Amino acid sequence: MATLMQAAKPQYAALLPGGAQYRWVVTGAAGFIGSHLLENLLNLDQEVAALDNFATGKRANLDEVREAVGERRWSRLRFVEADIRDERACQDICAGAQFVLHQAALGSVPRSLADPITSNSANVTGFLNMLVAARDAKVTRFVYAASSSTYGDHPALPKVEDVIGNPLSPYAVTKLVNELYANVFARGYGLQSIGLRYFNVFGARQDPDGAYAAVIPRWARALLCGDEVVINGDGESSRDFCYIENAVQANLRAALVSDPQAANQVYNVAVGERTSLNLLLAMLQEILIASHPEVAAAKVRHGDFRSGDVRHSLADTGKAARLLGYAPSHTIRAGLQQAMPWYIRRFKSQAGRAA
Repeated sequence: MATLMQAAKPQYAALLPGGAQYRWVVTGAAGFIGSHLLENLLNLDQEVAALDNFATGKRANLDEVREAVGERRWSRLRFVEADIRDERACQDICAGAQFVLHQAALGSVPRSLADPITSNSANVTGFLNMLVAARDAKVTRFVYAASSSTYGDHPALPKVEDVIGNPLSPYAVTKLVNELYANVFARGYGLQSIGLRYFNVFGARQDPDGAYAAVIPRWARALLCGDEVVINGDGESSRDFCYIENAVQANLRAALVSDPQAANQVYNVAVGERTSLNLLLAMLQEILIASHPEVAAAKVRHGDFRSGDVRHSLADTGKAARLLGYAPSHTIRAGLQQAMPWYIRRFKSQAGRAA
């Protein structure tokens, strides 16, 4: 089955000199971003060791990757069901690797406010275990999922990497601690790392379920299933929504960039466009209305603002462009159009079963 990611393969293949083959580690490989990284690496004929404990990752995501890449490429994967809080599992998965793409974490600001201890355990202790394992394995570079939540209450827009405020949630604290630990390991042990501050990444395989689901899959499902769309606040809060393919590009560029000045840095991964929640809903309806006219009559309700959420978010991606060669390939509208067939297949089938 041909996928968008397979179609993008030449773009990523150009980053591998002479078709070089490496051994990669992907943590959180059954998750949303991790499964896309896994798919691309296997399509590039790379050897991958992957880890997930299925706390938030889905076996169905791995099934989709297997179908997309085919059995020959799938055979280049060694998958381990384990937790990054297990030091031995981290050491095992990193052995012999050149690159680590560390995506495993417990995301969500509300989740961290409800259970800060578990968020800290996964996001700080687990992160430190992976850093130690990568150091001991002498990996070439450790690329990790940072977060735009690190900017906290600093009001300036766009967000520039060197200027942050006070964290607004336990989750944001854990992501800031990740950056501090990575910097210490660079200085103390010579472990090259790059942190990627994701801004509201979205796309196929993003979980629409539960209290901590991201807004785009949650609203897409509500529209397609005829459910109520709930907007937190007045709808004028804004975000820099970033399609998954942009995040994949940033990870591969971060791992493979040869400029020594690019290492031991953090970068914004976004598009550089600000979209309000009200405009986002209008875009979703506009894209869906031709094939599903009933979405025009969607029921919309405004709820309370969520504790710990920032009002506005917008990234400056100049540093990533300059040092990594990062150039986002998809705007929010283009990303929504690419992701919509997956949403429709997933959520209309759910609506049919419910009926």
